[in-house]
Amino acid sequence: MSDWERATKEVLFESLPPEMVSIINRYIEQYNLGSILSDALMCIQTDSEKAKKGLFGGSEIIRMGIIVTPRWLVWAVTGTKVQTAVLSAQLRNVTVQDYAQTPFAKMVPDSGIEVNGILTNASESTSGFIGLDEGIASQKFKEVVIRAAQDAKK
Repeated sequence: MSDWERATKEVLFESLPPEMVSIINRYIEQYNLGSILSDALMCIQTDSEKAKKGLFGGSEIIRMGIIVTPRWLVWAVTGTKVQTAVLSAQLRNVTVQDYAQTPFAKMVPDSGIEVNGILTNASESTSGFIGLDEGIASQKFKEVVIRAAQDAKK
């Protein structure tokens, strides 16, 4: 089982924390991506907490906002021990799979999706993990994003 406690919920983009909406909008502007979120299929927020270990360990909190459209996957990460970042990918340039179906899941059990391919403003293929809980919103999101990635390649 994962060291992370996660809570995932479906939200409107505008209902994400204000600082997250702001950094996503700045990112879209920075890379001249236009109105890529205008046809969002689904938006979720996942709050993850890793319990402190040992006497001096502090808990770690990571918050993610993830939006999928027919052509794009955009996600923002903020947290106590991570640098705030926004990442995106055109779905035609990546594969998206349920993390449970990857070989890594046997070694490092967790729940979420794995994204492999070329991200916006990247020259090389990369792999990323987006942690989700195992609830209804997460299951729906996995289905929507995997289907959207498949459809984008048609």
